Amino acid sequence: MIDAHRAARQPAASPTVSVPSPSVRDMSGAARSGRTRTSYVCTACGWETAKWVGRCGGCRAFSTVEEQASAPTAPGRPAAVRPARAARPVTEVATRRTTRIPTGLTEFDRVLGGGLVAGQVLLLAGEPGVGKSTLLLEAAQAFATGGGGEQARRVLYVSGEESAEQIGIRAQRVGADSDSLLVADETDLDVVLGHLEATDPALVVIDSVQTLASSTTDGRAGGVGQVTGVTQALTSWAKRAGVPLLIIGQSTKENNVAGPRALEHLVDTVLTFEGDRHTALRLLRATKNRFGPADEVACFEQRESGLAPVVDPSLLFRAQRPTPVPGTCTTVTLEGRRPLLAEVQGLVASANTPQPRRAVSGVDSARLAMLLAVSEKVGRIALSSYDIYVSTVAGLRLSDPSCDLAIALAVHSAARDMPLPGQVAALGEVALSGDIRPVRGLGPRMAEATRLGYARILTPPIADRGELPSEVRDGRRIEIVEVPTLEDAFRAAYRPIALPRP
Repeated sequence: MIDAHRAARQPAASPTVSVPSPSVRDMSGAARSGRTRTSYVCTACGWETAKWVGRCGGCRAFSTVEEQASAPTAPGRPAAVRPARAARPVTEVATRRTTRIPTGLTEFDRVLGGGLVAGQVLLLAGEPGVGKSTLLLEAAQAFATGGGGEQARRVLYVSGEESAEQIGIRAQRVGADSDSLLVADETDLDVVLGHLEATDPALVVIDSVQTLASSTTDGRAGGVGQVTGVTQALTSWAKRAGVPLLIIGQSTKENNVAGPRALEHLVDTVLTFEGDRHTALRLLRATKNRFGPADEVACFEQRESGLAPVVDPSLLFRAQRPTPVPGTCTTVTLEGRRPLLAEVQGLVASANTPQPRRAVSGVDSARLAMLLAVSEKVGRIALSSYDIYVSTVAGLRLSDPSCDLAIALAVHSAARDMPLPGQVAALGEVALSGDIRPVRGLGPRMAEATRLGYARILTPPIADRGELPSEVRDGRRIEIVEVPTLEDAFRAAYRPIALPRP
């Protein structure tokens, strides 16, 4: 009895409660609650932060960080799945030749490496008004009419920036009148996918990816999440259907592809369309190409009737004059794999201010400052007290270091008021010591200068003449003058040319 009374007086034992550790609760709480995580992402470079900031911490750009809501990830560790096909040695993988689908636009196909590939996703970027829509509309017209030698093929052109009537006005201007070219104006991704299933096209053009939006993805059209989601959906359809897909993308003021950097990784080919809006010249460059060369360049000329291919662009970048004038020198630059003849013009004038002016157009100003310092020391001419202007012809942008020698000779000719012979071209990179350094692609450069009738070319010392074309090695059509230093180039450039004009 006493023991029973004592047991009744003792408090009952509390049940054991299992409390998860804070780390476990933090890791799975968001997933259990079903709430989305809000983050802020830079639309230019994809940099992500937990709170909004006015300046991106990655690319340092202002007003590019926007809010983005992302779905929470499911808790747990991913399970391993047995692969359907085991990994094989690379020697056992059969190589298959890539079948090209020519569009019929010759210069466009040449940049791609001969044409499109089934399921290829291509991104074309460029500044507003440069002619991206016109270029792809002409490529769609050539493809639809069987420009590659085949019968007519159906093409779907989807625009989210213009109405179908506006596209029709442009099509009438460029002569796009094929019945196989279908036009739609949509901004909803689901409706676009419906058009793709209904029309069963052989080629699709999207203008532009920043205008499309998906109802299953959070964020506004053109945001990081929307651009990535739309591109993934379109790429998945193109790979599954085996249909080439051409996407137009907007660009930033630095002429880079707008949107997340992952956009360039999702596509197979990235082309940039460049050009000065004050000139008619347009350059189409391949910066990424999984199915062909990534260093090709094509030239187009903007006309009232559309874009016309320029077969021989070297004729555009040099001035035509009967006699040479002081302050001009010709060089051969490589735009991708294509050699282009370019003329550099220099002007040296008396300065009216205590601080002489340095103005450039088509040439890097920092590079010019270095070349002026080297030329003043090596050439023993006073340049620091003069205004100096350097420009290129037809708005060509020269970033190739092989143009250094031509720039230095143009300024030297202008300072001495003595013209160089009209049949002289110069190649070489100028070092701070005054040495002329070798350049790549010497053979194609010399072949281009020879084709256009130049009789003398100044080059750095050539280690192997076997890489030169046969018409250059014999020395009968062109005189090769090897100049190891800038001082030697100044002396050799003005000598009369002994070879007869071809």
